[in-house]
Amino acid sequence: MKRSLKILVSGLVVFLLGTASTAPVLLAAGSGAREKETNWPQWRGPDSSGVSPETGLPTEWSDTKNVLWKTAIAGRGHSSPIVWGKYIFLTTAIEGEVVPGAKAITHINDGKEWAHPEAVGADRKHTLKVLGIDRDTGKILWEQTVYEGTMYDSRHRKASYASPTPITDGETLFAYFGSEGIYAFDFKGKLKWKAMPGKIGSMSVGLGTSPVLWKNLVILQCDSENGEDSFIAALDKKTGKEVWRIPRKVEVSWATPIIVKAAGREELITSGNQLIIAYDPATGKELWRCKGLDSNAIPSSVAGHGLVYIYTGFPKKSVMAIRPGGSGDITGTPNIVWTYNKGVAYVASPVLYGDFLYLVSDKGIITCLDAKTGEVKYDNGRVPVPAFYMASLVAADGKIMQFSEDGDTFLVKAGSAHEIVGKNSLGEPIYATPAIAAGCIFIRGEKNLYAIVSGKGM
Repeated sequence: MKRSLKILVSGLVVFLLGTASTAPVLLAAGSGAREKETNWPQWRGPDSSGVSPETGLPTEWSDTKNVLWKTAIAGRGHSSPIVWGKYIFLTTAIEGEVVPGAKAITHINDGKEWAHPEAVGADRKHTLKVLGIDRDTGKILWEQTVYEGTMYDSRHRKASYASPTPITDGETLFAYFGSEGIYAFDFKGKLKWKAMPGKIGSMSVGLGTSPVLWKNLVILQCDSENGEDSFIAALDKKTGKEVWRIPRKVEVSWATPIIVKAAGREELITSGNQLIIAYDPATGKELWRCKGLDSNAIPSSVAGHGLVYIYTGFPKKSVMAIRPGGSGDITGTPNIVWTYNKGVAYVASPVLYGDFLYLVSDKGIITCLDAKTGEVKYDNGRVPVPAFYMASLVAADGKIMQFSEDGDTFLVKAGSAHEIVGKNSLGEPIYATPAIAAGCIFIRGEKNLYAIVSGKGM
């Protein structure tokens, strides 16, 4: 690929459904409606949507007010907490001493050796851990070290080696660390299996994409460097053995794929710089493709109203509303229903809530679009306090929640007019996207995990 990769120097790259027969419906990681309502089993929760059916959630909190518990988490991690029943699962990375001679892989950009000016970490030892936490008390029930040593690639100084969010089917926990492997645990912390899918270069800024579950498979989108070694693969969730692997000529990306039902079949839809591709999740066979984002694929997609919404925020800003269920190359066809070229953040993912698609910019400005047509309802929904935003939007109980790097949470009333109805602060930076389950908002700060619930205090 002759075109040079565009990696934002000053920012951070990682932390990374309708009713007609042709409308896409996201598939939940859980097995039934009750689990969908009470658990948050994966990146962005039920159906990977960032939307919770919970009501009666707290609207006011601080680091002491309406805090059920607060638990210190060692190390650094931007992965979200996930919740199943009485368990919370989380990953973290602990940086150790300098290892003489250790360094990242060599990156080639535009034909020349290149390293991100904010890249760190490859010269040090790291300990990668998976934690099991009691949902009701915040007590750490177990922690398992899955890897100790130097890392294959460096990371951005603001990123973490624990950025992918784990996923569970209610019986097994799957924790993914890119080149350092994927690990399957039971809920008591016993290792079931581990696998090393392959080496993944991130252009020295770190990994972002999280694993996806489909029936008996754990699916990993592994886009690397300039795309020569990129692939998508599925592992047997019981054994970790590879079921299928498909090469893909797509440069490094950080977005997590989604699975939808459309035209009587299931589609695994992947975002990418060069190409947006839908696969058969059972076999990896390509179903359709279209021209990609022509920019970094970092925010994750959502689906609804018969459409899949795919985004990028750098170097271009773009939203594509695509009707799945097609075949071949759908570039320039009616399957590309509408596009919009403003308002998208570099990292944070938008949320689809009801009839509206809410975008967020790097500085927290909300744009509200009609999800079916792309019509702008408002595009200047500002917060009163300037800040930067990395955590993705979540929605519940008639509100959109946005979480700043300063530790502030703004509650925005859902609808076609922008109205801030609440502001709360924890007093520590928030980079990870929160989880919502069992009447609680679980917020991972830079140093602590909080359970926020109405009527409680420390």
